[in-house]
Amino acid sequence: MSKKLIEIAAEIIHTRVSSTPMTAGEIASSLREVFTTLTELQKAESGEIELPEIQELAPARALTPEDSIQNDEVICLECGAEMKQLTKLHLSAHGLTAKEYKKKYGFTLRTSLAAKSLTKARSKTAKKRGLPEKLQKYMEEKRRSKAEAKEASTPAPAPATNRHTAKRAKEVKRRFAPKKME
Repeated sequence: MSKKLIEIAAEIIHTRVSSTPMTAGEIASSLREVFTTLTELQKAESGEIELPEIQELAPARALTPEDSIQNDEVICLECGAEMKQLTKLHLSAHGLTAKEYKKKYGFTLRTSLAAKSLTKARSKTAKKRGLPEKLQKYMEEKRRSKAEAKEASTPAPAPATNRHTAKRAKEVKRRFAPKKME
């Protein structure tokens, strides 16, 4: 081999770290696992050992959209990343907007893509700042201005000025007008 096994293992782990954030401990243990696996494969290739048959693990239970939003974290259903909130930047890395992500996985459009604890904390802060009262006041003003605009746009009944109505009025006047006596 032109490269040493440790160099190959390091390249594999470097690629993994560039796509998924890992702690120093995770990097070290992953490097050991990859190196051990490469060593076993090399020995099996030269005929020194025989690799045991790999038993397939039962597939992990698929994460449902309801389970992905947890109390302290949100799990991205695209890549499995765990974070406090699925941001626009993270979703754009998957080529999705928040609306597309919600539709793809069956979330309602009003569902927050943040951990439940974060959503509760934001709600408490908003209530403390008085935003609900301000929001109610704003909505009431909006309703009032809509009603005023509707009243202003509703035309009053126009006086009968069309030709047919005028003709009819003349006929009624002629019929019921007092007759001249000669």
